[in-house]
Amino acid sequence: MLSDQGSFMLRILYRLLASVTVLAVRSGRSKDLEIIVLRHKVAVLGRSDTRPVITDDDRTLLGVIAQALPRCLRTGWLVTPDTLLRWHRRRVAKHWTQPRRRPGRPSTALAVRRLVIEMATNNPTWGYRRIHGELVGLGHRVGASTIWRILKTHDLDPAPQRSTVTWTQFLRSQAAVACDFASIDTMVLRRYYLLFFIDVTGREVLFAGVTANPTGPWTTQAARNLFLRHSDRLTGARALVRDRSSQFIDSFDDVFRTEGFKILKTPVRTPVANTFAERWIGSLRRELLDRTIIWNRSQLEQLIVDHIDHYNEH
Repeated sequence: MLSDQGSFMLRILYRLLASVTVLAVRSGRSKDLEIIVLRHKVAVLGRSDTRPVITDDDRTLLGVIAQALPRCLRTGWLVTPDTLLRWHRRRVAKHWTQPRRRPGRPSTALAVRRLVIEMATNNPTWGYRRIHGELVGLGHRVGASTIWRILKTHDLDPAPQRSTVTWTQFLRSQAAVACDFASIDTMVLRRYYLLFFIDVTGREVLFAGVTANPTGPWTTQAARNLFLRHSDRLTGARALVRDRSSQFIDSFDDVFRTEGFKILKTPVRTPVANTFAERWIGSLRRELLDRTIIWNRSQLEQLIVDHIDHYNEH
């Protein structure tokens, strides 16, 4: 049995043969028009192996020929007269239908919106009126309220909030060094305290010492030893960030003030203010302490020194 596609094509061929037979006994204008129609039908059928696709040009040609041919000669066409009328109505509606225009003001060009966002991001102190003045100077015609709306749509705060300096930005601008203690427990549950310093800009860690009793005098002596060992690494620093622990006594601060440092104390119970030191403590625990059993102080010091060397090199 033939498939549906084969049967469809066979019916089309039968219709073409019947049309050719009728043309053999006809002449004149009607015959020429029918030849045009038959040729066009063959062209339409040759576009696809499945159901033929009729374009707008096909509809126009068939509609014009239909006006010239008698009704009796329109049999065997690809389309019915109702289809021709439907095409005509659609073409008339399409010709007279105007594109729909959105109400309100026209939307701002994408290039202008990107320029507004770039100006606001790169210049935190600029408000929407300052940005409006800069755009007008560049030749862009846009209202100040439009710029305000663009900033609000992209969640960009007004100039006072955007220009606020964060704690991290402040520390980096000060070329600061942060310090803190990290507590470490051994196999026999003896606790030691590691004092370290970290450069905020370069993230370089400096080992200051390990002790079981971090008193104020011990912390002060550790600070003196730090400058004796690593004075060259602290040349560019101008501020020391520390918390308000009791180990950091006045003599400890005096060691850094003598070297030209400014002491920056973090707020009470705000570890996020010393985020650089806290982050390194987390890295120390994940990469070393959680993977190793500490037996004594000498082993701990050796592991810490090796880990700091590896951290600074990578």
